[in-house]
Amino acid sequence: MVTFGLVHGAYHGSWCWEALTPELEKRGHQVLAVDLPSEDPRAGAAEYAAAALKAFAGASDDLVVMGHSLGGLTIPLIAAARPVRRLVFLAGMLPRPGQTQDEVLNAEPDMVFAGPEGGAYRGPSGDTRWRPEAAARWFFADCPADVATSAASRLRGQCWKITREVTPLAARPVVPCSYVLGTRDPVINPAWSRRTAPAVLGVKAIEISGGHSPFLAQPSVLAQLLDRLAVGLPAGGRPGL
Repeated sequence: MVTFGLVHGAYHGSWCWEALTPELEKRGHQVLAVDLPSEDPRAGAAEYAAAALKAFAGASDDLVVMGHSLGGLTIPLIAAARPVRRLVFLAGMLPRPGQTQDEVLNAEPDMVFAGPEGGAYRGPSGDTRWRPEAAARWFFADCPADVATSAASRLRGQCWKITREVTPLAARPVVPCSYVLGTRDPVINPAWSRRTAPAVLGVKAIEISGGHSPFLAQPSVLAQLLDRLAVGLPAGGRPGL
C-alpha cells in the first residue's frame, strides 16, 4: 500500500478525484487530495506547493504525487520539500528552472490546443472562468454526458501568477518520474507530451486511450496503471486500448 497525493489542474478542485479515489482505495492505497488556491491572484507555485504539503503532511515517505495538467508545475516543488516515492505527471505541464511557463509556452506553442471559441471568459475578480457547456466539450470530451455536465458545472476560476512567474524550482528533484498522456487529449497535445517527457524527465510517456480527464472518464483504467507504477511494476503499453 502507498499513499497517493493528488494535485488537480487549472479550474478544478479536489472533487475531481471522487471517482478515482475509491478505485485506488479498493486496491489497498490511501488517497489524499488538495484544493489549490487557484482563485487567489497572489498565489503562485510556492503557495500551491505549500497547500499541497499541508494536505499531505500525514503521509509517510511512500507518498506518490500525481499532478494533472497545470498541476505539473506544482508537484516537483513537493518533491523538493519532502520525501516522495514517485512523481506522476498526468497530461502535465513541465516547469523549466529559470523560466516562466508563459515563456515555455511561447517557445513550444503546440503544448496546448485552443479551446472552444468563446468558452473562457474573464470573471469579476480578474480570474479566468469557463462556460459550462464549452468546458464539458473540451475538458471532459470523452466522459459520459452526465459526468461531463456535472464536472463542468463545478469548475472554479483560475488566476495566472503560476504561469507568469519564474518557477521557484531550482532543479528537477532526483526522484523517479512517470508521464501519462491521453491519446485523444483535446487540451494538452499528445504529440507535445511524447516529445517533451523524454527531453525533460528522461522517461517515455505512458499512453492511455482517452482524453484529458481519465480520472472521470475511466477511473478504473487509471487506477490500475497507478497501482502498477506505485509498486514498481512495468506500466505496459497502452492500457485501455
